[in-house]
Amino acid sequence: MLNFIRLIRYKNLMIIILTQYLMRWCIIKPILNVYNFNLQFSELNFFFLVMATVFITAAGYVINDYFDTKTDLVNRPETVIVGRLLNRRWAILLHVILNGIGIGLGTYISFYVEMPILSVVFVFITGILWFYSTSYKRQFLVGNIAVATLTALVPLMVILFEIPLLNKEYGLLITEMYFDFNHIILWVSAFAFYAFLLTMIREIIKDVEDYEGDSVYGGKTMPIVLGVVNSKIVIITFILTTLFSLLYVYFRFLNDLYTLIYFVIFLIIPLIYLVFKIIVADGKKDYHKASNLSKLIMLAGILYAVLANYIIVQNF
Repeated sequence: MLNFIRLIRYKNLMIIILTQYLMRWCIIKPILNVYNFNLQFSELNFFFLVMATVFITAAGYVINDYFDTKTDLVNRPETVIVGRLLNRRWAILLHVILNGIGIGLGTYISFYVEMPILSVVFVFITGILWFYSTSYKRQFLVGNIAVATLTALVPLMVILFEIPLLNKEYGLLITEMYFDFNHIILWVSAFAFYAFLLTMIREIIKDVEDYEGDSVYGGKTMPIVLGVVNSKIVIITFILTTLFSLLYVYFRFLNDLYTLIYFVIFLIIPLIYLVFKIIVADGKKDYHKASNLSKLIMLAGILYAVLANYIIVQNF
């Protein structure tokens, strides 16, 4: 059981669950409350949406480890489970079962919101995760962009299924009030945007960390194609882009003291420190620490939703 939990990256799955519930309860709900609107997606069906995301992601981790066994034996042999602690056939079966449950739940809620076409989203994600494991992750930037895009989809999935029901329930009232759901879309999209940037940063850092194993087995990741020094420059560029965009968002849209304090302590200072860590990094351990730091920064970004809840209530 412990090996299974490690295989499906339970910590990452917990972050997915946290992200989607924070979007629902700390962003969407308080904005709706201002206009005396209510969430239309029931708690049970929202739980099914979260679980669909979790099961499909878990299946992606399983198949990724299945195809990455050789490179992982070089890069991080102590973490290898498939082929060593879990039979490879059982890994494939587990992948199929997890995907089946995830797509099944996704299809159910797509029909529930009377938009069966949305079930294609879950099949699409499953396909992207398969091709990422088999080929994309070894290609220049393709794998990085794929993972970053799927990470950005995690918060967006919440509005993808909530907005149609809200339009159905309050469509006429919205027209009379000259109100739309743009505030909700903008808030959630901002979280998705930063999830994309921070994931790109972490994925490239991991590619540099895994340089040795990827090069042995013919990978074409950024550090192999451009070199480690140039990859560092790209990473720092993404970090600086994140920093400047945070400052722009703060001065353009927020301007409250609590957000400034939160941004400085939990995002800006850690991002500046990450730049320093990347500059001085000189070995797998250094890049592994930088990767973990980037993950903590991402978690801090997600947890900003708790403060955003307070800001939304005060400002609307």
